[in-house]
Amino acid sequence: MGMKSCHSGFQNRISDLMFHHGHRLRAFLRRSTFSQPPPPTSECYLLLPHQKPFFPCPLSIVSHNLFSTTSDSSDKQSFTVSYFTNTCGFSPQAALKAAKRVRFDTAEKPDSVIAFFTNHGFSISQTHNIIRRVPELLLLDSTKRVLPKFQFIASKGFDIVTTVTRYPYFLLKSLENHIIPAFEFVRTFSPSDEKALACALFGSTSYTIALMKSKVQLLLDMGVPPSNIYILLRTRPSMLGCANMKEAVEEVKGLGFHPSKTHFVAALQAKSSIPKSLWDAKLDAFKTWGWSEDVVLDAFRRDPHIMLNSIKKVNAVMSFWVGHLGWDPSVLLAAPCLFGYSLEKRLMPRALVVQYLLSRGLMKKNASLSSPFMYTDKLFLRKFVECFEEEETSKLLSLYRGGC
Repeated sequence: MGMKSCHSGFQNRISDLMFHHGHRLRAFLRRSTFSQPPPPTSECYLLLPHQKPFFPCPLSIVSHNLFSTTSDSSDKQSFTVSYFTNTCGFSPQAALKAAKRVRFDTAEKPDSVIAFFTNHGFSISQTHNIIRRVPELLLLDSTKRVLPKFQFIASKGFDIVTTVTRYPYFLLKSLENHIIPAFEFVRTFSPSDEKALACALFGSTSYTIALMKSKVQLLLDMGVPPSNIYILLRTRPSMLGCANMKEAVEEVKGLGFHPSKTHFVAALQAKSSIPKSLWDAKLDAFKTWGWSEDVVLDAFRRDPHIMLNSIKKVNAVMSFWVGHLGWDPSVLLAAPCLFGYSLEKRLMPRALVVQYLLSRGLMKKNASLSSPFMYTDKLFLRKFVECFEEEETSKLLSLYRGGC
């Protein structure tokens, strides 16, 4: 009887605290619960899947289970947002965004996931960055869903922390149904395990192995060599979802692209991903600047990526090159890759330097106008800025940095 009375008194005391001192209590919980990340355990169980890992019970679990209400959806979202901001260091905006994808009402599961990553060599900042990109990981059973993928990566000789930090989304994929079959299939076209794994983790697992095989076999039957199949799997895996692949291949061949050439894959992507109405609209955009359709298709054969640029980007580059600089548009026809460069970060600052050099006679008038835009930043500075006298170099640097 006395124990029951004591228990009742304790419950009344808790209710009194919650009613009269709720604000102070919540402030105390915010300070005490989330100020530190969950303590890591001393064991790393990467190679011991048969052992059940032990996670010490963090203070946050006790606190929230004692005082939080979990039945209400808004309370659950509030708890999740608080966890993301106070434990994971998310900004309020990032926390709200993540809370739309996952919700939990206690810290037990997310604390265990964070401890799992830190036990396997991930720093706190690396773990938080992974969770920021893939918050769904906080709801997984790490031992059953994540550990086997760590073991698979390790079995291929790859560093777990580096690989997972770079490709965290694959942790949501099925190891048996997606990752392993995709790796084994891509490996038949890839020059190395490392490159095959990157393909399997980064893009190819978006499609079933059956679809991958059927589309790749179609391409092989139409004369596309294994080397181009690998380029497609590495850079254009979305093309595997193309419904009219056969028609697109025939059309690209008709435009003069040979399946053995590397440009064939980019041309295939352009023709298979751009609807005819948008393709025609892009042709019209070039025509407004005086280019005929034959001229545009000629540029497309030089570099198919030209048609993958938006109409807005095409007009911006043409307006700057022809309207602002007054330069010959045929240069863009000869080097259509220029449309793919950033207008603000590359074309504008380098154009200011080239204009200055031409005006001062420091660059031959018949020199290639396209070449300066194709060099790396380091080589451009060395060849067009730093090779002059100190006073001239200072002016050029000012122009270049101002343009940036």
